[in-house]
Amino acid sequence: MTKIEVLRYTAFSRDPKGGNPAGVVLDAEGLDDDAMLAIAADLGYSESAFLTAPPEGLSGEPGRAFTVRYFSPRAEVPFCGHATVATSVALGERIGTGDLVFATRSGTVPVTVSEENGELRATLTTVEPRIEDIADEDLAEALAALDWPAADLDPALVPRIAFAGARHLVLGAATRERLADLAYDFDRLGDLMRRLDLTTVQLVWRESATVFHVRDPFPVGGVVEDPATGAAAGAFAAYARELGLVPAASVLTLHQGADMGRPGELTVELREGDQRVRVTGVGVRIS
Repeated sequence: MTKIEVLRYTAFSRDPKGGNPAGVVLDAEGLDDDAMLAIAADLGYSESAFLTAPPEGLSGEPGRAFTVRYFSPRAEVPFCGHATVATSVALGERIGTGDLVFATRSGTVPVTVSEENGELRATLTTVEPRIEDIADEDLAEALAALDWPAADLDPALVPRIAFAGARHLVLGAATRERLADLAYDFDRLGDLMRRLDLTTVQLVWRESATVFHVRDPFPVGGVVEDPATGAAAGAFAAYARELGLVPAASVLTLHQGADMGRPGELTVELREGDQRVRVTGVGVRIS
């Protein structure tokens, strides 16, 4: 049997000890679901990406279009931003900068890999986002699982479920201290998230008009917290635009991972007349 090469990259940081690590398998042909899940579980990262041949009819330059699937240590997820960035940087190192196209369970995701000052960065464009209300009883259960009093919420950041490839519950923290103090009921929050089909809960504190600090509990993936979450960043930017928190054309900076010792930075762009969101980050191989 051909040995499967499993690469390890971090996304949204130029330091291998920062950002969000991901497993990357550039040739997953012949791997079934159980094998991909086993690799992801063995790595223990929040997600790993597995590339196979593109479906018939997918746009993109030959050799630069792929099918990609994402697995957490516990289950497949429909889309993962940081693993997309990590995979794109890995491909950029091997086939050069330029445009890539990924067929994901959530839809087609184009990516542009560029080089600036000797480092590679990837910009993914999400599928079209949507924002949903959350029922009062589900919000109450989420706060109880987090052990967050309702008074600790930022009233300007109204709780909503946001989607830009995967579903995330957005909750605003009134203070940086509230965001930093994360000790939640893993099983209780996970049960609620499975019922609502949530990938993460995105906890947000607003530092300024365009700068935010975020954390993402991820019990449904089998990890306590995701260090840097590209899919949630895209969903949050769409949420912020929908609620009128930022202009329709904006560039946002999201800081994530510092509270767990893996600082990373995500750049998120909204464009006038385009509902999709662009998420940019650097990436580097983990030795």
